[in-house]
Amino acid sequence: MTKLSSPAELSDFLSSVERRAFKQASFAVHDTHTALDIVQDAMLKLAEKYGGKPVEELPMLFQRILQNTIRDHYRRLSVRNAWTSLFSALQPKHQEEEFDPLDVLEDKENQSAPASPHASFEQKQLIALIEAALGNLPARQREAFLLRYWEGLDTTETAAAMGCTEGSVKTHCSRATHALAIAIKAKGVELP
Repeated sequence: MTKLSSPAELSDFLSSVERRAFKQASFAVHDTHTALDIVQDAMLKLAEKYGGKPVEELPMLFQRILQNTIRDHYRRLSVRNAWTSLFSALQPKHQEEEFDPLDVLEDKENQSAPASPHASFEQKQLIALIEAALGNLPARQREAFLLRYWEGLDTTETAAAMGCTEGSVKTHCSRATHALAIAIKAKGVELP
């Protein structure tokens, strides 16, 4: 018999995925406030509908909910844009500097912090290049890449989270890694 998750286990799980989920949503929607809303919605949906599921099922359920919440955002956005495009004068002309919530989120288990300031600077530059390149990928390639290589899901789990075949996942990942390598190399960074 499978053990159902306790409220403490659910809370621990959500705490462990919030930062990565925020980055995934940020890459998808390119707006930190919207990304935070999407992650919060996904976490609430998981807690309300699936909080009693076994702990080992939570990562897959959460990824599926997160990806569906991102898709729902784009559906709502396309409907809203259809109506507001007639009233473009109502849209803001400029945006102020945004607050970065990653600056205040704690990541106690981060083992990748470099030892020297120089290494830290180089790592930040490389991460910025990768993030910029990720932002230019088509949505499905970015989704497959993040689920496979960031979240560490296998091909079967990624296919289930994305609602596609394993072959599609492999194709999207291959194209994404190829495009990222070209984009990074174009900036003068040689990968090992």
